Amino acid sequence: MKRNSSAPSSSPSSSTSSSSTPSSSAAERRAEILATAAQVFADQGYNATTVRRIADAAGMLAGSLYYHFDSKESMLDEILTAFLDELWAGYDTVLAAGLGPRETIEALVTESFRQIDRHGPAVAIYQKESRHLSAQPRFGYLADSQVKFENAWLRTLERGVAEQVFRGDLDVRLVYRFVRDTVWVAASWYRPGGTHSPEEIARQYLSMVLEGITPRG
Repeated sequence: MKRNSSAPSSSPSSSTSSSSTPSSSAAERRAEILATAAQVFADQGYNATTVRRIADAAGMLAGSLYYHFDSKESMLDEILTAFLDELWAGYDTVLAAGLGPRETIEALVTESFRQIDRHGPAVAIYQKESRHLSAQPRFGYLADSQVKFENAWLRTLERGVAEQVFRGDLDVRLVYRFVRDTVWVAASWYRPGGTHSPEEIARQYLSMVLEGITPRG
């Protein structure tokens, strides 16, 4: 991430447990605050959310929250960066695997549902807020990520059409938009720990999508 998280070195005689416990506790509290902030941003919207509202939801005073973060922008930045870093780690692994077009689409969709499972509120924020946030210099990386995301999907769909794995009459840009919107909207209803795992939902979804884009007969 963007900040230097290294701690001061201690002498060999220092107690490991006594030196690590405070920083570990602070890191856990920081992660809890970020999780709370993500949910508040997703529910209330970024512009409508104040630091005080996040602090109230986290069960702390607004002044105490500033001990961990200097602004709500910093919290949102970490939330979105963590989500996108993990999303692209998964996507890049899929795209570098040398899979066929159909298998690549299957793997990308499955990875997308895994990210919804892990970062549901961040996905919801990204869906709702990325367009206007990307106009701000601090969040310019959102536009870059969207371009990279679109190119990865379009290239895979185009390759599938060229190799006759997908139907030749497909409008690949239209298919991409349909897949993008129907996958990521799941963040609005999916709840981790429910009846179906992310992989099971992906399989059900893919059975409908791939039936529509593969050649008949």
